[in-house]
Amino acid sequence: MPASAFPVHTLESAPPAARRTMEAVSRKQGYLPSAVALLASSPELLDGFLKISALFESTTLDPLSREALIMTMAVRNECHVCVAMHSAKLTALDAAPEVLAALREQRVVPDERLEAMRQFTLSVIATAGAVDDGTLQAFLAHGYTTRNALEVVLGIGAYTMSTLGNRMTGASPDPQMAAFA
Repeated sequence: MPASAFPVHTLESAPPAARRTMEAVSRKQGYLPSAVALLASSPELLDGFLKISALFESTTLDPLSREALIMTMAVRNECHVCVAMHSAKLTALDAAPEVLAALREQRVVPDERLEAMRQFTLSVIATAGAVDDGTLQAFLAHGYTTRNALEVVLGIGAYTMSTLGNRMTGASPDPQMAAFA
């Protein structure tokens, strides 16, 4: 289905079940991101992603590790709106510019711990979760835990929904994210 088939909803045109979520996002962000307006065609996907994303944010993974996972997913799945949004978030977290550049370019990250997150995320995807013991041990050797390994699965699930939905709808970075596109 061509991206133009998906309407960019307003609060008035959105399905009633999506309106409360859209209002909450708009209040939090100060504007209604176009990705949210596009995903509103499925209130269930929009609400599900935001709930799972909030759960992922509440995990024991540190913020930079979570963002390394998200950027790995965004770049891998070529979700340009996600790359812009999470580049902004990494910048706000004071991530080193070379870390951000490496994540965006799918290169080795100069921070060994974040590189371990990137590699583990890619392994979990490539093996559909059946990572071998050596891969798990390499992840754990960088200070991560078995709980963190399972939290990676949660992050992959959340950002699979987001990146695939955004690509299907043709979401692009909003003007507020232009500097990070």
